[in-house]
Amino acid sequence: MSDDQTPAEEFNEIADAAAEELLALRAENQALKDQILRVAADAENTKRRTEREANDARAYAIQKFGRDLLTVADTLARALATPHESADPVLKNFVVGMEMTEKALQNAFETNGLKKIDPAKGEKFDPHQHQAVMEQPSTEVAAGGVIQVLQPGYDLLGRLIRPAMVVVAAKGSTGEGPTGDGSSGANPYAANDGEGAGGSIDTRA
Repeated sequence: MSDDQTPAEEFNEIADAAAEELLALRAENQALKDQILRVAADAENTKRRTEREANDARAYAIQKFGRDLLTVADTLARALATPHESADPVLKNFVVGMEMTEKALQNAFETNGLKKIDPAKGEKFDPHQHQAVMEQPSTEVAAGGVIQVLQPGYDLLGRLIRPAMVVVAAKGSTGEGPTGDGSSGANPYAANDGEGAGGSIDTRA
């Protein structure tokens, strides 16, 4: 304390200095918090980018192999869709073996990220996953709903590699409303940005 300062003035000077130091410490603390948050965000972004790149690399590696196996799955499905009523135990065992083979194949698909897209009857047409090959009037399914699946589609690790080929209820159909998300007033065949997605009517079917 200088000779001309009163105790009150000295106290105020000390308090002002302490307040300034406190403000500086708070600013430094906030800066450190912001830095920690940025580092954490960068780490999370790096983690997500690494996971995405790993999934892309994995998908690219097995995509062609997976598509080749879809032909096998389609052949098994068509064979099992044919009635096999027979008293012959050999034929019955053969059919059971084919069913077990198809189940094992689908399990292998699921294990490796290849998921079947097989919409139920009445499910809303999804241009991101379905390909409408024809449309028909229906008294069971409302317009924009799936009437029948002609060929199931497949999704590989979140990437569509084949849309489900479906028959869709035409405009004016009087069945129950289709299930699933989406506006009833939207065009069910509207184009979308997804690579390889369906949506349009294939008149060649």
